[in-house]
Amino acid sequence: MKRKLIITSFDNKILTTNIENGEVVEIHVDDSEISTYRLGSVYIGKVKKIVPSIHAAFIEIGKGMECYYDMNERGGAPIRSGDEFMVQISKEAVKTKQPAVTRNISLTGKYCVLTAGDSRIGISNKICAEKSDELKKAMQPYKTREYGFIVRTNAKNCEVKELINEAVRLRKEYEHLTSIAGSRVCLSCLKESPAPYISDLRNIYQDGLDEIIVEDKYLYGQIKEYLESEQPEDAKKLRLYEDKLLPLHKLYSIETKLSDALREKVWMKSGAYLVIQPTEALTVIDVNTGKYIGKKRDDAAYFKINLEAAKEAAKQIRLRNLSGIILVDFINLDSKDNINRLLEAFKGYLASDPIQTLLIDITKLQLVEVTRKKVRKPLHEMLHTKKGEC
Repeated sequence: MKRKLIITSFDNKILTTNIENGEVVEIHVDDSEISTYRLGSVYIGKVKKIVPSIHAAFIEIGKGMECYYDMNERGGAPIRSGDEFMVQISKEAVKTKQPAVTRNISLTGKYCVLTAGDSRIGISNKICAEKSDELKKAMQPYKTREYGFIVRTNAKNCEVKELINEAVRLRKEYEHLTSIAGSRVCLSCLKESPAPYISDLRNIYQDGLDEIIVEDKYLYGQIKEYLESEQPEDAKKLRLYEDKLLPLHKLYSIETKLSDALREKVWMKSGAYLVIQPTEALTVIDVNTGKYIGKKRDDAAYFKINLEAAKEAAKQIRLRNLSGIILVDFINLDSKDNINRLLEAFKGYLASDPIQTLLIDITKLQLVEVTRKKVRKPLHEMLHTKKGEC
């Protein structure tokens, strides 16, 4: 797998495009207008009100910014109105919903995540068993009763020493935060998360990443400084693109990909198509035979279309950054064997997604239930445009 990151300014936004084997697989949007309270930032919050009926509280982290807090979270001590303590943004605001916060601080590095409130050592299930055992054993001395670590997929090819060095750095950062929290005034920001285009450098799969291409000189300077400080092993991959006659978004057809990712209908080579409809509660992906011409109730042909649709659906879920509950309405199949083969193939396509994506089950109506962890807002929300436009 060959990967490269393309970072460019377009339409007053910063776009980070992940290209794998020459194909655009992810587009992330950084819009400073909607990134005031970033995911992962740490504040001294104040409990404004408690709502026992939903086991929740609302905690103010900035003037007029009240965030949702789940009082059932692991290790959460009892709280009262007016209490002040350290919290971290765990979910960004979505439409009319406020951001969510947690008291269990997590600090993310390239290879691991420090997890306060959970003293276990977790290992990505995408790391092979032998390497997993080695890394888990190496990390045991660095956890405490107060916090543990999750070893990320990026650690599968790193040296144990690199992982340990990062764990020590995250531990020092956590201890610094807890030591200064008691002396800071309410609503103080103790740690501001880096801009999303910086976070992308840390979060992308490192396996096969050989180029980070940046078009804007200011962005190049910011990224160069970050890499030299935090990820020096990646600094040599950074390159400034200076061809003014052919902008990066034209060279890699990013503008076209953005437009396509906002369309409701996605055509496939067979003549069939997907209809992708995000709603407030879930996303529905409907598979239609479209222009496909074949015999009526041809189970083998429908199975072939469904396989193509499964691959395309997995691709679109990642490209559009869809999350939460996703229902895929494949063409109904008569053969149980074909249904099982389809589900196994779909699981395989979903497994290539770096964000946790799970195929849960298939209903009696042959609706396939998928869940994908929410990390950032979906692409259609970030772009503030009408469907089908860019």
